[in-house]
Amino acid sequence: MLLDTSGLLCFIHRDEPQHQTAVGLISNSKTVLLTHNYVLAELIALALIRRFPRHTALMYTLELIENPNIEMVWVDEPLHREAMDLLLARQDKTYSLCDAVSFILMRKKGIREALTTDKHFEQEGFIRLLQP
Repeated sequence: MLLDTSGLLCFIHRDEPQHQTAVGLISNSKTVLLTHNYVLAELIALALIRRFPRHTALMYTLELIENPNIEMVWVDEPLHREAMDLLLARQDKTYSLCDAVSFILMRKKGIREALTTDKHFEQEGFIRLLQP
């Protein structure tokens, strides 16, 4: 399962409507948990916009990096360029660069499900595990 920005925010923020579902999905997951550093960058920005305490958001992202149960992918130039190519090919969509990286990684790793509320994952043929 890919851990997306919105899904991670649901997991850490008790006031999010999908908090309990996110906690259950992550806690009971028997599959690889995958994320990447662009998700972490988005998560910090989103948490701050939602007035989540800065220190808590930063410490949580560090915990994700150090968690042995999460495969962390560090986006390099070839992956970044591949994501840019996907965005250029899908100009009718409003995907972010972070979304595009996620889609590429999910396809490469054979992952179908994403812990996310983002409809873009469904538009690309993936399973969105959190409904808004």
